[in-house]
Amino acid sequence: MPEPLSGRGPVRRCADRMREYALLMRLDRPIGIWLLLWPTLWALWTAGAGRPDPKVFLVFVAGVVLMRSAGCVMNDFADRRIDPHVERTRERPLARGAVSPSEALLVAGALGATAFALVLTMNRLTVLLALVGAVLTIAYPFLKRFTHLPQIWLGASFGWSVPMAFAAQTGTVSQLAWLMFIAVVLWAVVYDTMYAMVDRDDDIKLGVRSTAILFGAADRKLIAALQVLVLLVLWLIGQQAGFGAWYLAGLAVAAGLSVWQQYLLRARRPQDCFRAFLNNHYFGMAIFIGILLDYTFAPS
Repeated sequence: MPEPLSGRGPVRRCADRMREYALLMRLDRPIGIWLLLWPTLWALWTAGAGRPDPKVFLVFVAGVVLMRSAGCVMNDFADRRIDPHVERTRERPLARGAVSPSEALLVAGALGATAFALVLTMNRLTVLLALVGAVLTIAYPFLKRFTHLPQIWLGASFGWSVPMAFAAQTGTVSQLAWLMFIAVVLWAVVYDTMYAMVDRDDDIKLGVRSTAILFGAADRKLIAALQVLVLLVLWLIGQQAGFGAWYLAGLAVAAGLSVWQQYLLRARRPQDCFRAFLNNHYFGMAIFIGILLDYTFAPS
């Protein structure tokens, strides 16, 4: 039998609590950090012409981890009555009662406050944009009860790091920044629809809404159309930024990964839909490597 909690020493109890908080923040599943980090790096390297300011870089990388963690906590708080009924989520700390709702709110508040404290070291425009980003992050988890398009809001939330990065690096948000923001929103709809396909049957029973449910039998075709749009916008970004062969090579790799994701989705098996979702980590990486190599090796 497991050792009673009351019989454990204070160090052990504290360690157990920290472990539950880490699980609540999904630190054991860093895919969300990567999906938020890659577009942030796209923006930082592009805005900084291949040489982002080290202070801005450190603030934004830390902010990505903090805000993604806060978003996960808020998501679990919003879904605390839904997650126990979904096979994939029933073991989350809030769903099994290991963490209370009030604790979750305190953790989310601490993470958000720390992230905002970091942003305060940036310029005024970045701080103002961060306030908008906070609203996007807090509101997203509740939208699946009211609309079949929460994935678009998630895309706006994840993509908001792009105008923030341009603002921090250059003091302004250029047309190129907004074009990159559009690419991130479209990309997020792609991968989060794949993610929603994993839980589609449970979500239908529970009345939870998503693009996976809205798209229905046309899901693969609509995802494919969105993937083409993402690649087209990324190509336009390369044209506007003056990127060359290295960037195009990264874009070609990303296109190949999109084809592979479509293959994984072919039978709509939940485990394969999840694999397709995870594969987007490499999509984002391919684009960043293309940008990095272009700035490193392109002729000046």
